[in-house]
Amino acid sequence: MTTTTGPTAVTGSVGTPHTRVEGVHKVTGAARYAGEIPFADLAHGWLVLSTIARGRVRSVDAGPVLAMPGVLAVLHHGNAPRVDTEYQGRLGRPDPIIGVFQHDRVPFAGWPVALVVAETSEQAREAAEVLVVHYDQEPHDIEFTAGRPGTYTPDTDGMLVEKGDLEAELAASAHVVDAEYSTPEEHQSPMEPHAATARWAGGRLDIVDSNQGSAWIADELTKVFSLDPGSVRVRSEHVGGAFGSKGLRVHQVCAAMAAAVLDRPVRVVLTRRQMFSLVGYRSPTAQRVRLGAEPDGRLRALDHQGHSLTSTVHEFVEPSASFGRPMYAADAHRSVNRVVRLDVPTPTWMRAPGEAPGSFALESALDELAEKCGMDPIALRARNEPAVGPVSGLPFSSRNLTACFDEGARRFGWAGRDPRPRTRREGRWLIGTGTAAATFPVLVAPATAAVTAQADGTFAVRITAADIGTGARTALTLIAADALEVAPEHVKVHIADSDFGPAMIAGGSMGTRSWGWAVTVAARELREKLLSGGDIPAEGITARSDTSALLGTLSQKERHSYGAQFAEVAVDVATGEVRVRRMLGIFAAGRIVNPLTARSQLVGAMTWGLSMALHEGAVRDRASGAPVGPDLAGYHVAAHADVPRIEADWVDDPDPEDPVGIKGIGEIGIVGAAAAIANAVWHATGVRHRNLPIRPDRVIEDGRTGAAVPEAGGSGA
Repeated sequence: MTTTTGPTAVTGSVGTPHTRVEGVHKVTGAARYAGEIPFADLAHGWLVLSTIARGRVRSVDAGPVLAMPGVLAVLHHGNAPRVDTEYQGRLGRPDPIIGVFQHDRVPFAGWPVALVVAETSEQAREAAEVLVVHYDQEPHDIEFTAGRPGTYTPDTDGMLVEKGDLEAELAASAHVVDAEYSTPEEHQSPMEPHAATARWAGGRLDIVDSNQGSAWIADELTKVFSLDPGSVRVRSEHVGGAFGSKGLRVHQVCAAMAAAVLDRPVRVVLTRRQMFSLVGYRSPTAQRVRLGAEPDGRLRALDHQGHSLTSTVHEFVEPSASFGRPMYAADAHRSVNRVVRLDVPTPTWMRAPGEAPGSFALESALDELAEKCGMDPIALRARNEPAVGPVSGLPFSSRNLTACFDEGARRFGWAGRDPRPRTRREGRWLIGTGTAAATFPVLVAPATAAVTAQADGTFAVRITAADIGTGARTALTLIAADALEVAPEHVKVHIADSDFGPAMIAGGSMGTRSWGWAVTVAARELREKLLSGGDIPAEGITARSDTSALLGTLSQKERHSYGAQFAEVAVDVATGEVRVRRMLGIFAAGRIVNPLTARSQLVGAMTWGLSMALHEGAVRDRASGAPVGPDLAGYHVAAHADVPRIEADWVDDPDPEDPVGIKGIGEIGIVGAAAAIANAVWHATGVRHRNLPIRPDRVIEDGRTGAAVPEAGGSGA
């Protein structure tokens, strides 16, 4: 035993830069990911996906494949274990795709129809590629357009919000913008593919996985396989990116099925091409924005209509029209999200769901309105700053959007900008600058945590958090260190094990906020215990927390992070190529726990916004219903050569109701980035681009059919 004196009290870790606590393991290869962890007697599963977009599986010719070297089993709808998908999980009803091999129906191209299991992954792949599946094919429909037959407004909260007489306010407006915008299908494409290894031991299912919340996945699998609570353990120690895609997917269910059938561990790893069909994506959107304003720019009307698609088997809505609800004061507000069911895979959350595509449309429309009003775009936004929630009427917990624009404009050099388009040229390049606002809701969810004072004077924190590459381990280490009043070196954080208890997933920018709250409560309670004196036994002294009741006492307020995005672009008059020269983002996103990893998060998200603006867009083949080029050769993302000087910083903005002051930064960096770039392209060329991505061919075509691109700098549009 030892005494409780321990290390000298230290505070102030939160807010100072710290390298990742797992950084050495990652750069030396010691950090193992889900597809790398060894298991004795491990078998490998390889998925076979449908080649039709709609119809039925008539038969699966498993016999010849089962005779191939190393093949152990072929699971399909005729022999797979039964599972349950008729349940309510933490996030609602699951996508029926997790009910894999439960029937012969095929609702989209890429639907899983079989799993080949073999001694090695090479044997499994070879057998899967020669497996013959016979189909009864039916006509399919993948055509997405705004307002097409079958489009509907979901009967769920938040899909339609109205305030005031919209049409009357539009009619009374001196300036009106009425424009349509679109964003394409986009894919998360994390660097680490989805992978899971399952084994059954002592009546318990053990999963090693790559996910955004081990407790969440364990709870879902318990329901899927109709098991007793506590019968599933899920671990996910290192995750190589997720962005909304790493929830419960078919590979975990398939691995568990095969492990039960073979009574040995089975690993299933998705290929890059399979990920384009099986793990979700961002739906394409078609949006219409109508703005009505007084001559001085004061908004009378704000109407935002968003259309997206979903599969025929599960409803998921990309809520793009919801972006503007907390943003700008107007006498009349209307926002509506509509969806249409097509023969395509189900979309899912993707970084800043709703806000990323919604900000492109609304922040582009505001730039158009500023032009009509003859106002500076920043001044227009300041003119419409609300005192309370524009729709809800609730007070803001804090709102520092104007501070973001003030600081961003100063650092970007906005004051010297000539507002006229097509006035600046350097050789063959037309130069323009643009700006846009960003917001994302501040959310928090219940979590449990345990903090243990150990006999050697160190502290162990256990919480089912997920570090999906964000630096969450390091942030929680700093939070715990400050709550315990010790140096971070005395704290060891253990995460991503469902046996640690329920906790919020890494998503919605609320992971660190939710986990940090629970860790702080447990750490403070432990410190009180230690201050009472006495020795620490060999097993240590532990304090536990559950924030469920505490969070229920929070008052109703509009809680949001904010940001101001700035971009400078150069447009080649001959080729239509758009080059982003520099970007600056200034954010009001609560207290920044670790400036080093926070800046990395924000710069990464802004880079993704650049990619969204200029590169990304999946295309589906009308004949097959399948994605064209479903890999990182056919699906273009921004590369190092595309990324200019990107700066991210923040203004002071702690949340007074959070014990650490956290709001969340995971999503907001991408919000508004594409709009800032599109607005800069207009400023450079005098041509509006309302459809993403802004490819060279579109720049050339719009330049020919719209305003002519000048040979020398000039004025006017």
